[in-house]
Amino acid sequence: MNNVALADTRIAPMAPEAIQLVRDLEALTEQLPQVDIETDHVLHAGMYARTIRIPAGVVLTGALIEVDTVLIVQGDTDVFIGGDTVRLTGYHVLQASKGRKQAFYAHADTYVTMVFPSRASTVEQAENEFTNEADRLLSRRQHDTQGEELCQEQ
Repeated sequence: MNNVALADTRIAPMAPEAIQLVRDLEALTEQLPQVDIETDHVLHAGMYARTIRIPAGVVLTGALIEVDTVLIVQGDTDVFIGGDTVRLTGYHVLQASKGRKQAFYAHADTYVTMVFPSRASTVEQAENEFTNEADRLLSRRQHDTQGEELCQEQ
């Protein structure tokens, strides 16, 4: 882990210019063949967690995150955190500030889980809490194509 970029396991908010770089990358990658990425959801005890697996060799851009979260990364991936790209290998639990739109490149299959406190009673409500780009989320497309809620309530 690059200790300069993630000085205390915290991901800071990104500058507007860094967010625009991710949007530019997103526009480029939308022109490429898309990989199916499933999202697992858990709503429990006032918390919402969403987990994805990024297959090795895949570039993925995320939504603009509007709430502070805990971000758990397990695998081997480059992560653009605004001004810097860091390689995370192994298991990392990070404090991740709101105001970030990240890009990942997975060197090996990588699992990313985002967790935050939520009053939501549905996945759709939770997604609307953490981003204004919920309509662009892959999980929304999964829900539309599968016709069922992809949520585990515990």
